Amino acid sequence: MDQLHDLIIIGAGPAGLACGIEAKRHQIEFLIVEKGTVVNSLYHYPTHMTFFTTGELLEIGDVPMIVSAEKPKRLDGLTYYRRVADQFSLPIRDYEEVLGISGAEGDFRILTRDRLMVDHCHRARRIIIATGYYSNPNHLGIPGEELSKVSHYYQDPHPYFRKKVIVVGGKNSAAIAALELYRNGAREVTLVHRAAAMSNDVKYWILPDINNRIKNGEIKACFNTRLVEIRDTEVVLKTPQGTKAVENDFVLLMTGYHPDVGFLRKAGIEIEEGNLVPLHNPDTLESNVKGIYLAGAILSGRNTNEIFIENGRFHGSQIFKHWPKE
Repeated sequence: MDQLHDLIIIGAGPAGLACGIEAKRHQIEFLIVEKGTVVNSLYHYPTHMTFFTTGELLEIGDVPMIVSAEKPKRLDGLTYYRRVADQFSLPIRDYEEVLGISGAEGDFRILTRDRLMVDHCHRARRIIIATGYYSNPNHLGIPGEELSKVSHYYQDPHPYFRKKVIVVGGKNSAAIAALELYRNGAREVTLVHRAAAMSNDVKYWILPDINNRIKNGEIKACFNTRLVEIRDTEVVLKTPQGTKAVENDFVLLMTGYHPDVGFLRKAGIEIEEGNLVPLHNPDTLESNVKGIYLAGAILSGRNTNEIFIENGRFHGSQIFKHWPKE
């Protein structure tokens, strides 16, 4: 605990790595602390996921992303960001969760716990929080949501072979999960969405596919419908025609994610009610707590369709453009 770092970056996603690269370029001594593995959220994306963008828009540190297809896949991203971390020799303490922040600019104290359950306390003059939101799913708050058959994440279709699966949601994650399940042997796939149709935000090459599968009856769809209870062998749906129980094996709740506002508030950062956007200076990205900066998707609050890797990767250069002169 004796060493006082110039900077500690919390989060080793693309935005956190980009901040580390900028810190190196500005000859600022720093440490990156990450509760999981490098680009942990990307690691937990669907196994065969294809990015919605081209490789050049995912690049950080002016390191080219070279892939064989127009749009890189999850594995391409994992390989690329590992290579960038090595190329810049970024000092990353992975599998070390930040439990809390205390102190003030000039001498913050960052309490952490590693995978061996050993506690640490790091000191830093300043902090950048780049933790995103993927670790905090939006819960429905309904009976049975805690059952083992329920997941707020979808990674691979194989576990659902010959099973009846309910997919809740109407955007990209729900559409992709439903399509992969249908094409990989799920016995029955049912989409449950509270709106009258799939969202127009679904990517243009996915929307016709999911709509056609629904039209053909290959994927069942219950629109204007809410999931109100989850039981061991069935779920309860509230439909326009009334409440009904449906036989079911697994439930995927593709209902979105939000930043860890509890963690931010404990650090003294004010959060806007409703949209959960943390208070910050849009030019410097400094929060209302002097010396604590924010980068990446955490800045978007509930508006998770505003900040992606494509624009969050520039937050490091934006922060250091206004970095205080010692």
